[in-house]
Amino acid sequence: MSAQTSQYESDPLPTEIVDVVVVGGGAAGLNGALMLARSRRSVVVIDSGDPRNAPATAMHGSIVLDGAPPTEILRRGREQVREYGGQVVFGEVAAAEPAAPTADGDLRFSVTLADGRTLTARRVLVATGLRDVLPEVPGLAEHWGHSVVHCPYCHGWEVRDEPIGIIATGPASIHHAWLFRQLTDDLVYFTRGTDLNPETRARFAARNIRIIETDVREIVNDDGGALAGVRLTDDTFVERRVLAVATRMQARTEGLDGLKLPMEDLPDNMGRRLASDIAGTTGIPGVWVAGNATDLAAQVGASAAAGALAGSHMNAMLATADTDAALAVAQRTTG
Repeated sequence: MSAQTSQYESDPLPTEIVDVVVVGGGAAGLNGALMLARSRRSVVVIDSGDPRNAPATAMHGSIVLDGAPPTEILRRGREQVREYGGQVVFGEVAAAEPAAPTADGDLRFSVTLADGRTLTARRVLVATGLRDVLPEVPGLAEHWGHSVVHCPYCHGWEVRDEPIGIIATGPASIHHAWLFRQLTDDLVYFTRGTDLNPETRARFAARNIRIIETDVREIVNDDGGALAGVRLTDDTFVERRVLAVATRMQARTEGLDGLKLPMEDLPDNMGRRLASDIAGTTGIPGVWVAGNATDLAAQVGASAAAGALAGSHMNAMLATADTDAALAVAQRTTG
């Protein structure tokens, strides 16, 4: 269990077989668990207590919940899952793998936590989210989620009219520039060795986006510790109050190697995701995936919706398995 989870109340890990174990306690995992629990499925959420949006003070872009603190949304989500009989266990998954199926062919999965406790489930929903990989620029990471942002829809309104700099990481940063130009008239694009073709340069010039090709040495703070600007390798200082960066997004898969889930690389080195199909199904029978682990661009609302869809689909498949098992018993009895 990580140190961050100690502030939360954890349910006991059940010793009996449960219908579904959800790996990940963010919006996708909790909404999937909610759908399952409301269908009277036994469901356990394993939550590492380390959500992607932990550095943010507010969540935006979701009607009704716009501006709510992420911690409060998750607290209320856990509470609602528990209201329907679901359980939330704080801990980290060390291993997850298929176990021997039952005599009638129903699937089983074994999940082991970092503290050695184990759980057996009929199905698995992976909702582990992703990790944002920042470029290795000294001083950048300390402002992540505040003055260093990645999403114009999550943070854009809050940084409007500020002097903004784009820390380029690849082709996705060009798209970033168009979106952040909507928010400010003072935008600088730091190429950091990435390519800009003549057409893009002309389009930047037409929108008054300044291009700086001298490499970035470090991020500079003011006397109060706030972001003040960028120091270039030629010692030039460029004042900026906000920096936008297109991170490399990496699905979190720690402890899940035993499930052998298929993965896919996104173009232009944008990231790596868990491959999924309709309703979050994967190439592994009995395992679904939802949220940022498979849809790297999904915001909180979209992740929650994906979790709900996956949860309802899992319940439908479990209902079919339950009926198949009941029919087999009935036929053996009458036979």
